[in-house]
Amino acid sequence: MSDRLEVTCVHPEDRQVADPTPGKVREEAIAVDGLWSGLVRTQPGVASGWHHHGNHDTAVYVIEGSVRIEFGPGGGQALEAGPGDFVRIPRGIVHREVNVGSTASQEVITRSGTGPLTVNVDGPEPRPGS
Repeated sequence: MSDRLEVTCVHPEDRQVADPTPGKVREEAIAVDGLWSGLVRTQPGVASGWHHHGNHDTAVYVIEGSVRIEFGPGGGQALEAGPGDFVRIPRGIVHREVNVGSTASQEVITRSGTGPLTVNVDGPEPRPGS
């Protein structure tokens, strides 16, 4: 996407598959200095790989389906969101998304920050005493 100073429209056929994490399909719509936005789809029963978004804060708006965000030591914390919900994922938080529903989930994702958009990792930090 261009950094030109003009209003633009990105049509569905113009989005590019980008920023891969196993289990998720991310389609990039807007990518300019300090801002990334796109559409993410996850099939039912699928868990993404563990990852974080480096120095980017992430906002998620759930359009359809359901998503559970697992995070924290050992992945022991979770929150669930559905259509109409917004979720904030602070920069650097290791997490994964799980589609706990019976239909595909679809979310609009917007990231603000610099550096790599996604860093895939083996898993969260272990729980204390593990």
